[in-house]
Amino acid sequence: MSNASLRLHDAHALSQPTPQRSMPRPWLWLAGWALVGSFLLLALLAPWLAPHDPTAYSGAPLERPSRQHPLGTNDVGQDLLSELIYGARISLLVGVAAGGLALLIATLIGAGAGYLGGWVDLLLMRCVDLLMALPMVPLLILVVAYAGPSLLNLILCIALLGWMVPARSIRAQVLSLRSRNYIQAARLFGAGPLYVLLRHLLPALGPILLALLVGQIGRAIMIEAGIAFLGLSDPTAKSWGMMIRYALNYGGIYLSPVWIWWLLPPSLCISLLVLGFTFLGVGLERRLSPRLVRQL
Repeated sequence: MSNASLRLHDAHALSQPTPQRSMPRPWLWLAGWALVGSFLLLALLAPWLAPHDPTAYSGAPLERPSRQHPLGTNDVGQDLLSELIYGARISLLVGVAAGGLALLIATLIGAGAGYLGGWVDLLLMRCVDLLMALPMVPLLILVVAYAGPSLLNLILCIALLGWMVPARSIRAQVLSLRSRNYIQAARLFGAGPLYVLLRHLLPALGPILLALLVGQIGRAIMIEAGIAFLGLSDPTAKSWGMMIRYALNYGGIYLSPVWIWWLLPPSLCISLLVLGFTFLGVGLERRLSPRLVRQL
């Protein structure tokens, strides 16, 4: 084969996309689904998987792990494995509810500002800037403490103080979409803002909304754990953050191996669940955004 033919063959080979770069590796996507799916099954099957009622005093205080209590008991004799299993329900409930409500608010504000433009966009974005300038963590603690310790109040507070960043992302997407030809054609044919939003913009925003939802759920789970750890959540709810709080309130937690089966498991569960949603969000974003395919 001549040198010219070899050069043409090499150029043709280089012009073809390699299999590694044509599609993102699925390990992030699969790892995220495996982690999130495991905790989802744990929450759904909690009544059948938990060996005891998490609120019942089923053993002596601070029992070591045994066949009857695989993770031992806490300082009042409640089974720690049962608390851990039921804690998945609280984390997922707060995460999905607060994350979904925050995204709904963000969609209304961001899509409205991006599509209507003008003084509406200016007013809404200045409100977003003002809220983002506030210290969110102290404000959240103050609002939750004032609203009272209940799951409903916690969900509302997380949602009402967590919609600003996704609202900016949605607005940027709408600003790009509203200049498309099919959007302009729909407006020229007399389509109103609500029709254009529901019929054209929201379906086009579907992929980014899904990715933002996953991120919001993970963020809400972390906030719920932190609020419960501070004692501002419902004290009767068996959550992972409350388990960590009660474990650290026990004065001799590090003077014996009890921290291994009381403090460590809920901390690992929070980390793994948030990591699962993070993997799911990154994998989903890379599948939905062609610009990021080359980076995996």
